[in-house]
Amino acid sequence: MAHLKVIGDDLVLRLSPLEVAGAMHRSVRVPLHCVASIAPSDLMWGELRGLRAPGTGLPRVIALGTWRSSGDRDFVAVYRTSGVVITLEDSEWSRLLVSSTDPDAVCARIRQALHGQPSTGSAG
Repeated sequence: MAHLKVIGDDLVLRLSPLEVAGAMHRSVRVPLHCVASIAPSDLMWGELRGLRAPGTGLPRVIALGTWRSSGDRDFVAVYRTSGVVITLEDSEWSRLLVSSTDPDAVCARIRQALHGQPSTGSAG
């Protein structure tokens, strides 16, 4: 399953080989300074906006890849109802949407990295 990891000054969304095939995109790397906000969500399916192009989608089962809507471009790896929504600025992506079994912990780890505190590495 896709997971978020802080590597140096970057936030990396790591995808498995099968996810790379489904998303039609390799893992995503974004500088930490581009993170405008991060929040847990219990309604990940409701966070999706626009059309899948390219990627894989089956409603309420999987949303994987690029979702485009009126000038916005989101990268999503959604498999369940709970996850993390990361809003970005000055990035090729508008948002990252990633399912997680513990979205609060993922948010806390990324916030630690944003505030320059040591991180345990993996966030998701």
